[in-house]
Amino acid sequence: MSLLQPFIAYYRVSTTKQGIGGLGVDAQKAAVANYLNGGSWKIVGEFVEVESGRRSDRPALEEALAAARLHQAPLIVAKVDRLTRSVAFLSRLLEAGVDVRFADLPALEGPTGRFMLQQMAAVAELEAGLISTRTKAALAAAKARGKKLGGHRGSTLSAAARGAGRESQAQRAEERAKDLSPLLRKLQAEGLKTAAGLARALTDLGIPSARGGSKWTATQVARVRQRLDSIM
Repeated sequence: MSLLQPFIAYYRVSTTKQGIGGLGVDAQKAAVANYLNGGSWKIVGEFVEVESGRRSDRPALEEALAAARLHQAPLIVAKVDRLTRSVAFLSRLLEAGVDVRFADLPALEGPTGRFMLQQMAAVAELEAGLISTRTKAALAAAKARGKKLGGHRGSTLSAAARGAGRESQAQRAEERAKDLSPLLRKLQAEGLKTAAGLARALTDLGIPSARGGSKWTATQVARVRQRLDSIM
C-alpha cells in the first residue's frame, strides 16, 4: 500500500465573521480540494488566520509552517491574491524551508515556485520602497510649507528575502527541535519518558526523522532533547 502524501493547509480571512461563520474558508477549502483532485494525499493540519492582509504578525501562519516542517509536508495556500503586497508574508515563506503550493496558481511548485516567490517579494519590496520615498517627499514638502508634522512614522523593510537559503545546518536542526518540542511535551505528559519510547511514538505517528527517514531511533530523540535543553 502506498503512503499518503501529507499536506498542511493555510487559509486566511480578513474578518472575524468570515472566520467564525466559515464564509470564505469554505471556498478556500473547496479550491484546495480541487487543486489536489483526489489521489494519494491527506491534509494532516489546517490553520485559519483571521486578520487583515496588511498586518505582519501571522501566528496561524507560523503554526502552519512549523507543522509543515514537522511533517515534511508541502504547505498549500488557497489563494495568492494580493500576496505581492505583503513583504513579511513572502519573506517568511522563503525563510521557512517549506514547499509552498498555491491552489489558484498550480505552476508555482518546487524550484520554479520558489523563484516566482522571490520575484514577488522583490516587487513587493520595490513597491513598498517607492511608497516610502513618495511619503517622505510629501512630508518634506509639507514641512517646507510650514506645516507642523507629527512623530516619526517610518518603517524598516525586511531584507530576509535576500538571505533566503543561507541558514546553517545547526540553525535548521534548532528549528526542527523547536517544531518537535510541543509534541514531545505532549507525549511525555502521556507517560512516555524514555528516548526509546518517544522514538516508537514518533515513528507510529508518521513524523519524519531529521533526515527524512520513516523510523526514529532513541539516539535521534536524545539529540533533539539535548538541543532543546541548550536553547530553552
